[in-house]
Amino acid sequence: MNRGLKLFEDLPESSQRDEKELAFQVALLTPLFADRFGSADGERAAGRALELFRRAGGADQRSLFRALYGLTMTYSVRGKIRIGREVAEQLLAVGKRLRDPELLGYAHHATGNNLLWFGELGAARMHLEEGVALYRPEWSRALAFRFGFNCGSNCHFFLGRVLWHLGYPDLALTSAEQAVAIAESVSHPVSLAGALSWSAALHQLRGNVELAREVAETDLTLTTEEVIRFFHSHAVILRGWALVEQGQCEEGIAQLLEGLAAYRALGAELECSHWLALLAEAYRDTGRPAEGLRLIAEALDHVAQTGVVYYEAELHRLEGELRLQLDTGDEQRAETSFRHALEIARKQQAKSWELRASTSLARLRAGQGRRGEARELLAPVYGWFTEGFDTADLKDAKRLLDELA
Repeated sequence: MNRGLKLFEDLPESSQRDEKELAFQVALLTPLFADRFGSADGERAAGRALELFRRAGGADQRSLFRALYGLTMTYSVRGKIRIGREVAEQLLAVGKRLRDPELLGYAHHATGNNLLWFGELGAARMHLEEGVALYRPEWSRALAFRFGFNCGSNCHFFLGRVLWHLGYPDLALTSAEQAVAIAESVSHPVSLAGALSWSAALHQLRGNVELAREVAETDLTLTTEEVIRFFHSHAVILRGWALVEQGQCEEGIAQLLEGLAAYRALGAELECSHWLALLAEAYRDTGRPAEGLRLIAEALDHVAQTGVVYYEAELHRLEGELRLQLDTGDEQRAETSFRHALEIARKQQAKSWELRASTSLARLRAGQGRRGEARELLAPVYGWFTEGFDTADLKDAKRLLDELA
């Protein structure tokens, strides 16, 4: 593709030349997604495609759609979610104009994807469920190769994450499993790498260490063989987290650092708050709270700079736990952090984060002899849940409530 694009530099200006280059630029986005998703190269290719579309008079709406899709996905991965959201809104409008259910499915995926990072979980769920409803298995496999991902698989794995945040861990798991099944059925390696990555991340959030490691290692094998560097970095990070949880702390921390460095080397920034939180957890679990707090400060600065707030509540909760580990054991500042985590979780309607923050704050209050207050805080949040009682967070909350009874 790049060799072909180089030849356009010597061609005289004309609408025909622009139309040909436009076809090259939108086609280039797919291998860029696999090779270095989040790179400046992807942003340039999508931006150039959009410029060429406008110069050509706006006749080819499908090329416009592909350019906008590439642009919103690239902006998002690079942490430029505010611009990515604006482009996603344009994409949805074009999809509706074209009245093509396949393209509209991709537009709903891109919109739901963007809204997750803003913590607008209800709206994200609506768009992703729209994408799932539109998807048909008989859609041409070629579409996944044109756009870089299978629409059905992507909608399912993003929906799984949204459902977990909203407090439906079992529905989330079902959605993640469907994402993997669809990606396997269409034999599209990048879609499968993404589905496995998000499945491993969901197992991490559910606290299932063995499954998180197993899926991450499967993804590691696939992304090594297929040279899919973006999701390879995910797999390294998530395997590192699992190793720490299984007691192989130094090896796990080394992998967390390696994966984070590889992720950022691609130009990706979107999930840095999540990855930094996992590293901070590892330092908490190995008795290094000061190092953990440094990482939390970096992650919170990232949130402030980018507006990527989907992991913000957990960052404040971890900050509180790390403060309690310090030699000074600052309970007042820890409680402030837990309260802040609760406030953010409630604002986002993120019940899973609310449960974690409530459990941490209730445990602190119980340790201060405020057992009644602790139970009054935690019992209603735990009582809201209707599923996921075998997950680590709900088991932890139940144990604490039993102690407080």
